[in-house]
Amino acid sequence: MNQHSPVRLFVAIVLAGWITAGSAWAQTTVTSTEQDQKELAVTVYNSNVALVRDVRRVHLPGGVIDLRYMDIAAQVNPATVHIVSLTAPKELNVLEQNYEYDLLSPQKLLQKYVGKELTLVRVIQENNSTREVPVKALLLSDNDGPVWKVGNEIITGMGADRYVFPDMPENLYSKPTLVWLLDNRHTGEQAVEASYLTNQMNWNSDYVLTVHSDQKSADLNGWVTVVNQSGTSFRNAQLQLVAGELNRVMPSGGMVMREMLMKSANAPAPQFQQEALSEYHLYTLQRPTSIQNNESKQISLLAAAGAAVEKVFEVDGQSYYYQSPQSPGQPAKEPVKVLIKFKNTEANSLGVPLPAGTVRVYQGDSKGRVQFIGEDRIDHTPKDETVSLYIGNAFDVVAERKQTDYQRLGSHSAEVEYEVSLRNHKPEPVTVFVNEPISGDWTMLNSTFKFEKTAAFAARFTVPVAANSEALLKYRVRIHW
Repeated sequence: MNQHSPVRLFVAIVLAGWITAGSAWAQTTVTSTEQDQKELAVTVYNSNVALVRDVRRVHLPGGVIDLRYMDIAAQVNPATVHIVSLTAPKELNVLEQNYEYDLLSPQKLLQKYVGKELTLVRVIQENNSTREVPVKALLLSDNDGPVWKVGNEIITGMGADRYVFPDMPENLYSKPTLVWLLDNRHTGEQAVEASYLTNQMNWNSDYVLTVHSDQKSADLNGWVTVVNQSGTSFRNAQLQLVAGELNRVMPSGGMVMREMLMKSANAPAPQFQQEALSEYHLYTLQRPTSIQNNESKQISLLAAAGAAVEKVFEVDGQSYYYQSPQSPGQPAKEPVKVLIKFKNTEANSLGVPLPAGTVRVYQGDSKGRVQFIGEDRIDHTPKDETVSLYIGNAFDVVAERKQTDYQRLGSHSAEVEYEVSLRNHKPEPVTVFVNEPISGDWTMLNSTFKFEKTAAFAARFTVPVAANSEALLKYRVRIHW
């Protein structure tokens, strides 16, 4: 075939085009830093992940360009990265995207120079003076240690006080960088939004419940703690928090997260506006804030004064009482649990979704000094639900239990009798709720105090106990199995 045939001419033209295009791609590079930021929004989920939306004002030339997006989170999930032009969305197309995390360090810089020449500077002491001796050397390898070639000699173990590199190697970055190969048809300044998920960002709720001296009302203050270990700082960002049990799928190579915005709902939070987000709740801080890397930031979430609370004393029985007969004898002591309960309703100065967190309870002493009296963790609690906090066991209310009778009625039935002694050493009366598990098909034959069947295998007795007095709960039950 003739060397000037149409086929060969076509191939030459195509190859020339590739070479020209390749060189153009390599020459057109745009770098963007946080100085270009126009808007920054961070949505933090309470599952150690955050969604970052970073809008920057960038001047982009036309054609195929290499955009380097610096000052991003080091913990970015590359599979979740997305970029779009807000100025001309149809005229900016993504050809490739890369996450560059091969960061600049002395060791990495040395590794990049394997097969290249650099200068080793050695400091020598001579005649009470110091001078520097530069040595040109070719770095042959850097595995368990550098291997050099100086002239015609191969040298190992040659120390140097410092290395001098002639330039910065390619694909080595001073900080994590997102790199896009873009086809841009809109020359000039554009607002470009990059969004991605990053790990190592989390938030949690903490509450302070201060019980008033009458023990019938309390003030509730809520705080959120945002922890940023993502590898970058977020300055003047719009902060949003999502509360709920988020399902995360982690296949090889990435993570998928579903997100859907629903209609908003009002909430009386002092700094956060609350709205519904699918089956979760979204809290938006009504002002910009900065979250530094490796920082824990606390922000007030809510404040409610004068909410009605109730102190409840409870004794919980054990299931083994009915699994085998027990002989009467010395009574067994049971802890009397102390709970603080309140309704999360608007009528009770609340009525807001409460994210899961720890509630620490305080109460003033006789001199008005606030003292810590216990804590408990709550789950995500919607409005109009009751919050129950177990803060510890009573000191001055004592419960003792013993089995007083067991009578076998046949191969599958029996009657048992128990008595629970409740002694109140307080100067005021209390009411103790005794929760008893009862197995099998059971019938309450008699009881000295009112009871209700709270479940198929449970009864709840309400026992008032006068000040500095004792109340004796006796009940007899017939069970069939």
